Amino acid sequence: MRILLSNDDGFHAEGIQVLAAELRQFADVVIVAPDRNRSAASSALTLVEPLRPRHLDNGDYCINGTPADCVHLALNGFLSGLVDLVVSGINAGCNMGDDTLYSGTVAAALEGRHLGLPSIAVSLDGRQHYETAARVVADLIPKLHNQLLNPREIININVPDLPYEELKGYKVCHLGYRSSAAEVIKQEDPRGEAIYWIGPAGLPENEQEGTDFHAVKNGYVSITPIQADMTAHHSIQALQDWLERE
Repeated sequence: MRILLSNDDGFHAEGIQVLAAELRQFADVVIVAPDRNRSAASSALTLVEPLRPRHLDNGDYCINGTPADCVHLALNGFLSGLVDLVVSGINAGCNMGDDTLYSGTVAAALEGRHLGLPSIAVSLDGRQHYETAARVVADLIPKLHNQLLNPREIININVPDLPYEELKGYKVCHLGYRSSAAEVIKQEDPRGEAIYWIGPAGLPENEQEGTDFHAVKNGYVSITPIQADMTAHHSIQALQDWLERE
């Protein structure tokens, strides 16, 4: 099996390096990842400047672009040979609920699925037990098959930041959602000009049983199928009826 590995924390991040070491025990793995942290890049593609892949001494690549750029280039002729699976992560921090809209980790996996390959995004709800998340992915990969998901769907995995032996199991979940993000943080630069930082994400608002938030909070690995189709299908008829009345 040949696996394309990417992320949004950058090729130097601990998560991707731990995952690569684990997967290389049974697969041919090549990293194509951003040259720096591109967290929250979502599915952005770089269209107004050239992308410059840099070949690293160990055979991996880093690119001056987004996570989606990395997977897009890799699967559109940049890499020679076939790729069987795209894995994105391990992200430093969870990607649950609304996080998936902003996540470069999830976006890299979606780009892989958009280009026809089964894809997995994996995140750790913390920054300590990357080995746990890596073992979870290694456990699940042999169970994948082409009929597992519909076209353009990916698997989004979130792992509690616990030793592997303390995990309670796996739960297939739907996305929860957060409250509104905190207000932006206003500061002043050395020249007296105002600068702003995006505030922290909101706290989980829907973390009922069955959500990814609930599973991870209670020590389970959450597994959520995700698709790029954001249509609110249940509201189509209501909108059609509204138009006809008006």
